[in-house]
Amino acid sequence: MTVLHQNEYRSFLPRFYRLATVSVASNMMVPLAGLCDTAFLGHLQDLKYLAGVILASILFDYLYRILKFLRNSTNAMTAQAAGEDDSEGVLLAGLRSGLVAVAIALLILCLQYPIQKLGFFILSGAQNIELAGMEYFNARIWGAPAVLLNFVLIGWFLGREKIGIVFLISAIANGSNVVLDYLMIIRWDWSSAGAGWATALSQYLALLIGLIAMAVTIEGQDLKQALPKVLERQALRGAIVLKANVLIRFLALISAYSIFTNFSAGIGTELLAENGLLLQIALLSQFTIQGVGMTTQTLIGNFKGKGDLTKLMPLMVTAIVNSLPIALMFALATLLFPQPLFGLLTSHSEINQAIAQYTVWLLPLLSFTAIAFMLEAYFIGLKEGAVLRNASLIAFLLVFLPIVSTAWYWQSVELLWLSLTMYMFTLVLYLGWQMFQTQRRLTQQPNTELETV
Repeated sequence: MTVLHQNEYRSFLPRFYRLATVSVASNMMVPLAGLCDTAFLGHLQDLKYLAGVILASILFDYLYRILKFLRNSTNAMTAQAAGEDDSEGVLLAGLRSGLVAVAIALLILCLQYPIQKLGFFILSGAQNIELAGMEYFNARIWGAPAVLLNFVLIGWFLGREKIGIVFLISAIANGSNVVLDYLMIIRWDWSSAGAGWATALSQYLALLIGLIAMAVTIEGQDLKQALPKVLERQALRGAIVLKANVLIRFLALISAYSIFTNFSAGIGTELLAENGLLLQIALLSQFTIQGVGMTTQTLIGNFKGKGDLTKLMPLMVTAIVNSLPIALMFALATLLFPQPLFGLLTSHSEINQAIAQYTVWLLPLLSFTAIAFMLEAYFIGLKEGAVLRNASLIAFLLVFLPIVSTAWYWQSVELLWLSLTMYMFTLVLYLGWQMFQTQRRLTQQPNTELETV
């Protein structure tokens, strides 16, 4: 390692680990709360409630997880504005994103009935499982406005590196979710509907905390000056284009996981439960890794705003080196200790025994996911959403769909897992190649400008 690169690492490593620690901790709370949902439902006598919530969660993967583009794009815009010391730009990034979030949330609430009908028409499952899933959907859907605004607030505070506030919002959302799960599922016996109401209400509690924090950290005069500029056509268009490209990335990723889950349900209820539990571990790993990814895109955007381009590659090396061990830890835990681990999530012995044969797939899947997420963070931080869009479409349309279609035709569980793994591997190849091309372009820009002068 050269002296220059050693100095570059020293300049941001403390900042990186400070941000990553809080981001990882706050991100891990989300799947941990989901695991609590699963654990509470998995210990009910009737398996239909667990299977129904797993099935209904496919719809919320589309409605909520793909809409995390609001968080990522807000983070990127805020971080670059903060790097440029543009306080008005920082505020406008949050306000414009909040406006988009409210519009989408109101649309979701207005269309909730057709979304439910269409979703469960497409999804596969026994009638009693679908009824349990609909109860969960009908309750959780009312949390949409709070969920989307929380995405914006978390992205905005991350872009400003207000990590304490991010942690507080996440702690309130997920801590209250666990408490409400216990009350509504165990104490009040609301089963799958209770899980939905618990999740929705916990998001509103978190939103209240986020709005209070926003009001405290901004000046009234700054807000008064920024409000008339929120609807400026060119700036709003640029924000929407970035969000649309990042949306396509989330849509492709969640579509892959949703098709995987739906095909699992089509093969059998027990396989749906087995693969659903494995995906819970995969999601726990992904949410943890996303904490590192959010830190990476924050710093990438900040460095780009300040013009510190020499720090981009050292940051990427740091991000990948730190995210891979996290993925391997989760994969090896399920591979080496499947019975004790999944025994915590379900008391159904037949599920717990059969699941061990598929745990090996988490090793390549989570490893490729860790690298892919860091590469995606690089392009989101630079606000180069088109690269992200193209990578996602290539991986989904040209690689995932042919393999998963073959898996469905042959009813092959192994091919199902291969389809997800190859999706992530394709992202790594394409985005890695694009990153080196982008780095070459960025490092040549200063030389070109100097020659022109």
